[in-house]
Amino acid sequence: MPLSASSSAQQARQALADRLAELCRDAGLTGKDLAERCGWSRSKSSRIMNARTPPSAEDIRAWCEACGAVEQTAHLVASLRTAEGMWVSWRRMERDGLKHAQEARLPLYRRTLRFRAYSSWLMPGMIQTQPYTTAALRAIQKRRGLVVDDVAEAVTARMERQRVLHEGRRRFAFLIEESVLRNGIGGAEVMAGQLAHLASIASLPHVSVGVVPMAPDRERWPAEGFWIYDAAQVNVELISGYLTITQPGEVAMYAEAFAELAALAVYGSSARALITAAVDALEAHDFFTDGES
Repeated sequence: MPLSASSSAQQARQALADRLAELCRDAGLTGKDLAERCGWSRSKSSRIMNARTPPSAEDIRAWCEACGAVEQTAHLVASLRTAEGMWVSWRRMERDGLKHAQEARLPLYRRTLRFRAYSSWLMPGMIQTQPYTTAALRAIQKRRGLVVDDVAEAVTARMERQRVLHEGRRRFAFLIEESVLRNGIGGAEVMAGQLAHLASIASLPHVSVGVVPMAPDRERWPAEGFWIYDAAQVNVELISGYLTITQPGEVAMYAEAFAELAALAVYGSSARALITAAVDALEAHDFFTDGES
């Protein structure tokens, strides 16, 4: 089961490095020869060929010219952009604000027919209430020290994105850890509204909501949150950034992980019982808190 950043990005970088090394060999050049033609240190060409240092677009252009393979430049630069796009830090993704980050995913949502989402931290964005989203994005803005304060606009963008939940013939499967029901995002009132919304969403015929119960002897441990879009792409949300996976073998790994977690989850009345228990815990907390004041 995947537990950390995927190797997809590294595999893409390695494939690019291997192709550059192949061009060098086909041209009858050594790494030293190529470095001299490009005006680099010998160690730079070695680091690029061994995928220890990613090349820039300019490095690729110089490499292809030195190897007499200028016609390969556009393709290799495109491969570089693909590898770079697989891993995006939150700082880079959100440098223009949270709204832009929300809107950027809309085309992917619109072309996807089957959504599978697993979350061990937060309620999946597709089924968040507006107050819950506001609390979550406000916390993100503060934690990451974002200068642009566009939380209100980002919330609106996420709510707009949720329209796909009710459009077309799409199918949705949401898996959440039981701890997500009790993490207190936004306070008791916000959480109570979110839990009521979750129960309502679970009643939709094209939506499956499973809750993975907390248990001391579970066979599979929690994983990082991830989304599977059809069978074509996986996005993984980690503390440091956002990972896009398109390599079929790795997409299949996440699909397998989702199936394993789904087998541990409870649904229907059993899931509603866990949601109700979480609501009761909120009300009990409020009762005791009020008694202290």
